[in-house]
Amino acid sequence: MYNYPPITGRKIRLALVGCGRIAANHFGAMEQHADSVELVDICDVDASALAQAVARTKAIGHPSLTKLLKCTTADIVILTTPSGLHPAQAIQVAQTGRHVMTEKPMATRWHDGVRMVQACDEANVRLFVVKQNRRNATLQLLKHAVEQGRFGKIYSVAMNVFWTRPQEYYDSAKWRGTWEFDGGAFMNQASHYIDLLDWMIGPVESVMAYTATQARDIEVEDSGVAAVRWRSGAMGTVNVTMLTYPKNMEGSITILGEKGTVRIGGVAVNEIQTWQFADTRAEDAEIASTSYQTTSIYGFGHPLYYGNVIKTLRGEAEPETDGREGLKTLELLIAMYLSSRDGKRVALPLDY
Repeated sequence: MYNYPPITGRKIRLALVGCGRIAANHFGAMEQHADSVELVDICDVDASALAQAVARTKAIGHPSLTKLLKCTTADIVILTTPSGLHPAQAIQVAQTGRHVMTEKPMATRWHDGVRMVQACDEANVRLFVVKQNRRNATLQLLKHAVEQGRFGKIYSVAMNVFWTRPQEYYDSAKWRGTWEFDGGAFMNQASHYIDLLDWMIGPVESVMAYTATQARDIEVEDSGVAAVRWRSGAMGTVNVTMLTYPKNMEGSITILGEKGTVRIGGVAVNEIQTWQFADTRAEDAEIASTSYQTTSIYGFGHPLYYGNVIKTLRGEAEPETDGREGLKTLELLIAMYLSSRDGKRVALPLDY
């Protein structure tokens, strides 16, 4: 349907917008792929953050996206800006004929996400949505087990994100904790986990949710719970809070099925804690070596994610998470917020 000319015979040129907290993960991924990519331009409205990023990357610095786009030679522009800015920036980039990679969540409103996909379609450019946690070794092993049918019929799924974000975190930038630019515990901190609901288990039939701002002085929720029913008949729960004392405690997923039980826990789904199936397979020997220590809740998936983007732009692979895949997560998130706001069960797909 679309014709994306492959980029071959040279390094893929990158530009990055937003030199804050998550940008360091992207710089690290680029450094690991230095034989395939080069960062040519970066921008940030914060002069200090921009100066630090220029010092690390040696890329050309710009005070705004508009100025960057006037002169950049980049093939793809990476958005690591506040979530609420992604839609307008993605559309602006697409209209210059460049591919777009955006951090999660792709948008904070459903119609904005749809507009991003449409704009990239119309400009005949790729839209990538970063879902690096899918590349975690633990989750790859679990995904493979689900695809093989090792669970038989999946009955129950439990997902917990018990982390902490002190008031100082939200006070560190004006956009944090706002509806327009950030989103709350579901939308921001837990979005990678909510992504697993569809990617790992399958299409969701409906959700019911509660959200609350229990302790932090912010617009959005610091805690939320949701009940989920899948089209397959499986049922599950999502339990999220940013109020865990005294530090991040757990990011986990538990799947209970007809022929299998698995729990992947740790602070960020980095430890296989239970792995039991009615059958035995060769990959079961990998369990002990697949768990890993992590000091970062972001995990180590960004370099692997970049690997897929590079291969896609070279014409050698299909994107693991494009704009339409990103919309699945956004739709689930919006359904949870609608359920909490209106006090009712919300069916998917959304009717608008």
